[in-house]
Formats: sequence, C-alpha cells, structure tokens
Amino acid sequence: MNAAARLSREGNHSIKFSIITTDADARLGRITTERGVINTPSFMPVGTNATVKSMSPDEMKGLGAEILLSNTYHLYLRPGHEIIRQVGGLHKFMKWDGPLLTDSGGFQVFSLSPLRKISDRGVTFRSHLDGSTHFLTPELVMEIQGALGSDIAMVFDECTPYPATREYALNSLRLTTGWAARCLKARVDGGRQALFAIVQGGIYRDLRRQSAEELVEMDFDGYAIGGLSVGEPKGLMHETVNYTARLLPRHKPRYLMGIGDLLDVLEAVAAGVDMFDCVMPTRNARNGTLFTGRGRISIKREEFRSDPSPLDPDCGCYTCRNFSRAYLRHLFMSREILSMRLNTLHNLHFYLEFFRKMRKAIEQGRFSSFRKAQTPVLRNNFHE
Repeated sequence: MNAAARLSREGNHSIKFSIITTDADARLGRITTERGVINTPSFMPVGTNATVKSMSPDEMKGLGAEILLSNTYHLYLRPGHEIIRQVGGLHKFMKWDGPLLTDSGGFQVFSLSPLRKISDRGVTFRSHLDGSTHFLTPELVMEIQGALGSDIAMVFDECTPYPATREYALNSLRLTTGWAARCLKARVDGGRQALFAIVQGGIYRDLRRQSAEELVEMDFDGYAIGGLSVGEPKGLMHETVNYTARLLPRHKPRYLMGIGDLLDVLEAVAAGVDMFDCVMPTRNARNGTLFTGRGRISIKREEFRSDPSPLDPDCGCYTCRNFSRAYLRHLFMSREILSMRLNTLHNLHFYLEFFRKMRKAIEQGRFSSFRKAQTPVLRNNFHE
C-alpha cells in the first residue's frame, strides 16, 4: 500500500455513506455529514460564487436542497479564499448551514484552454476577470478548499477533452492520478473534510479502468466520474458512465460531474450513480426556458402574452401557484429581476421534485417503470 493510501485510511473521515435499498443497480442511499444528511440519488444546485443565482439560502432550504456546490477556482479569484477564511469559512460567508461540496477548479481550467499551460507541477493560467497570471497546484487547491471549509472537497484533475487521442488521454490520466495522490498528502484537517477522487480516461475503457483502480487503491471518501459532457455523443457518454460506475466501490458515493439532462440522469442512476450537479436548471431559467410536466416552455414566446394559466398546472411550486404565464412573460420581456427569481425557483423545484420521486420509486422497487413513464416527459423537455 502506498503512503497516500495509508494516509487516507488512517484519516478521521467526516462523512458516512449507507445504502438503504437497491432496485437492480439503482441505489437509494444516505450520506451523513456533520452539517446534515444528503439523501441519494441527490441533485446539487450550483452556487458557483457562493450563491445559487437569484436565490437566498432560505429559499434553497424551502425547495428541499440538501447540499449545494460552489467552485474553488472562482472563489479563489474573487473574493479570495483568505477573505472567506477570515470570516469563518464558506458556510458562514454565504449563510448556508447545510452540506457544501467544492469543485476543485479543474473543469474551469479546462474551459480556459487558450489561457492555460499544464505541467506535472500544476497549471499556469490567466484570470478570466483581469488577465492576471496564477499557478494552481494540487497543494494550493487543497489549501483553498481547506480555507473554504466545505464538507466535501474534490481533487485537482485534468479534464480530458473530446475528441482526444489515446496518448493524450493516458497522459491526462497519469497527471490526474499523480495530482490526486498529492491532494491526499496535502490534507491538513486530519480527514474532517471528505475528499473525492475523479476518474478520467476519456472514452477509452482500459484507461477508465486504470484510473479507477489506481484511485480506489488510495481509498478516497467518494469517487466522481469526470471528463464527460464535453462534446462526446450521448451514446458514448452513457456507455462510459455504465462501464465506469461499476468499477467504483459499492460502499462509497459515486458522483457524475456536470450532467443535468434528466434523461442522462436516469441512465446514470440505473448504473448506480448517487450524486449529480449542473447549471442547466438555473441557466435555462435566466434565459426564459422552463421545464414542466408537459414539456419545455420558452416563456418569451408571443403565444403566452395573454395566457392566464399557470406555467405548469400540475406543479406545486410558488411560481406556478401564484403567477400566470402572461405575467412571467411580461417580467422576462421587461428584464425584471423577479423574472430570474421566479423562473429559477420553478426549474429548481422541477429538478428537486424529480429526484424526490426517483428516490421514492427506488424505495418501492419500481425504478424501471418510473424510468419508462418519465422518458417521454423528459424527452419533451430536453430533446425537443
């Protein structure tokens, strides 16, 4: 056993994961943290800059969100992790008392490819805010996440693009594995902050297996599947998720990063994935695209100008209980701030309610029929 593996196994890990029941490979589980319980399968609304855009923490609690995601890269650049440390950590800074997961910033570095240079030591990049130069290493990423004080931290990884040659994917995998070991070694809190590894390897099965085996040997608190939804065909994504999920330990949480199409979520849950995040519900809401039980609606369309009906007659969220399509269109066309708030509230309710129903279906042993019934509804929302 290598030193990183011994360090992890001797740590006082602060989360516990239990599987309550299964339905085929779909898992109903529970992650217990010092700040609360996360029922899985779970959706994490994205609060990149220590806020879910336009929503207050109380509103997120009211919607039933059990965990939020914030981003290390963005908070490092602004306002700076030392400022957040000085005010008592990210939970206190943003007034959220539930669990938090912080992404490592690897995907953001990937998305800034014209502005970055990768080496074994780390990544040199220019800030998208002011053009200043920074050098991000696994050790600094762990220092930042330690200052933020999230309940779950992610290792620093190199997100493999698509398409990528096998040679590139292998080099990326080696870099990610080495960085993961350094992240383990750089832990400074005795294991109180859980640490998840990220499996890379592109679309190559043997590389996904190699990545998973090397990371599982280090015994992280949970495992994420990264490097997907970067341009690959849907069928290839599903194949990779199905293959990779089964390589990961049964007794640890499995997290599929950045996937928000709920048809993809169903596929991943069927493969045994437990955790998800995506900006899709919030970003679409701000653009006037709303998900409903009857299909996707673009609220800006002329047909809704005088429509007195609720956005979704079958939805029980605050937006649908109180406001008409005509009013929502008026707010959007007028660029009122309330438009973003009401739209975001509805889309997040749609997602979180979907996950609640999915958990219930797994609990009752009817996930297969739930998946079959939901597929046409979701196709109308995500694949029109």
